[in-house]
Amino acid sequence: MPSLDPGPSRSPCRRNHSVVVGEFDQRSDEGVVQILKIRQVFNHPNYTKAPYSKDMALVKLVTPARFSDTVSPICVPSANDYIPEDSRCITSGWGRTSYDDYTGPKKLQQAALPLLSNTQCEKFWSSHISPEVVCARTKGASSCRGDSGGPLVCQKAEAWTLTGIVSWGSQACARLKLVVYTCN
Repeated sequence: MPSLDPGPSRSPCRRNHSVVVGEFDQRSDEGVVQILKIRQVFNHPNYTKAPYSKDMALVKLVTPARFSDTVSPICVPSANDYIPEDSRCITSGWGRTSYDDYTGPKKLQQAALPLLSNTQCEKFWSSHISPEVVCARTKGASSCRGDSGGPLVCQKAEAWTLTGIVSWGSQACARLKLVVYTCN
């Protein structure tokens, strides 16, 4: 996955936008939750809306996050990194747990799932899948509405690497459907 060159900012920050880190359980006061202001947002310079491609942004914070038990750094891959099919990956998010769940979970959800080849993904979706994405699925859980922009991290050697960002999938949040993750 090539590294993202932030280039010029294309999105002004609104004063009410912020980044929340360290949140795990919205019903609990345990842990240290940090609410951080955004200095600047850098959209991917080659983003296209239809079909979704390169739908990602880089956020520069006013102050850095403080690392803790619930906040840690993630490895960012270099341009020539390769994460093989069937790699051990995890996605997490605050999205719906079923298509008719309109409130979302109170605890951060995560699911383990393997990467699939783009050929498998194209067969499943019956359409061209660009090399800028990866696909994954599992039988028990899936990314769903509200998870967009969340991470897909895969284990490489002893470290976890940001491999993709939740982009799109089944409108019904079907657990047997493939989810597409933007990766460059």
